[in-house]
Amino acid sequence: MQAAIVVAAGKTPIYDHFKDPVAAADEVRVTVSAAALSPLVKSRASGKHYSSAPGNLPFVVGIDGVGRLDDGRRVYFVLPRAPFGSMSEQTVVPLGQCVALPDGLDDVTAAAIANPGMSAWAALRERARLARGEVVLVNGATGTAGRLAVQIAKHMGAKKVIATGRNREALEAVRTSGADVTIPLGSTGDEFEDALQEQFRGGIDVVLDYLWGESAERVIIAAAKAGEEAVPIRFVQIGSVSAPNITLPSAALRSSAIELMGSGIGSIPMERLVKSIEDLLQATVPAKFEIATKTFPLSDVETVWNTAGNTPRAVFQVSQD
Repeated sequence: MQAAIVVAAGKTPIYDHFKDPVAAADEVRVTVSAAALSPLVKSRASGKHYSSAPGNLPFVVGIDGVGRLDDGRRVYFVLPRAPFGSMSEQTVVPLGQCVALPDGLDDVTAAAIANPGMSAWAALRERARLARGEVVLVNGATGTAGRLAVQIAKHMGAKKVIATGRNREALEAVRTSGADVTIPLGSTGDEFEDALQEQFRGGIDVVLDYLWGESAERVIIAAAKAGEEAVPIRFVQIGSVSAPNITLPSAALRSSAIELMGSGIGSIPMERLVKSIEDLLQATVPAKFEIATKTFPLSDVETVWNTAGNTPRAVFQVSQD
């Protein structure tokens, strides 16, 4: 079969022939129709992601996708068995890591939305336990995942959603996704901190952080400075687009009711992550979640891998019905 293959550590995948997968007793074979290129896919392929598992070369890249089982069922699947991945004509995966797709949801949208949408869905449901009527701040709302987080928070009943982002034009566009307040990250002087403290004094229940780095430090410190007027805050760390580390004064935690937690592979059991994806995919059409996509043939993987941005989300179309 044809696939996107990593043949050397840290190298761009190539489009070439790979051995056909054979399903084990507890697995199913999937004929893949679509697989998205996400930052997580790239990070795991390079071995830099915390969830990356050491494996033998060569291997097929891709952590999830959409396709059909041998019995004809159309499914979304996640984490195929190594060395097989989702960016190939066929792959194998445990049946429990497959989710049936609703009829109204097309393959490309399902493949594109599952990973970034799950990041918010699982964080809000499994980690933050968001209740209807609460207030959510999305730090880094202009990317694909952040913009979906705004939509999902509103869908789950958030009374108010506050969005931060560096690109002012993109940040303004997030208002159409449901953001009630926007705060530019590039604000000069104390403008950013003042705007944050004003919102924290008004009450923020949950922070979803997709950036980490300096902006996360500033958000946590602003929450601490809001003092006794602030409500207890569940700060959920999801991504590290800006930086892998932060420097945080200990007083920021001692002087505030902030709960720091993470959301991702390892912090939530796999069956709960799969359930989050299932719930997200079932809600995508009725809730009118939006994600920008651009499709490519899998044979273009070597070019697209190094040139495609995160918005729109690149989706490789593999086999066609």
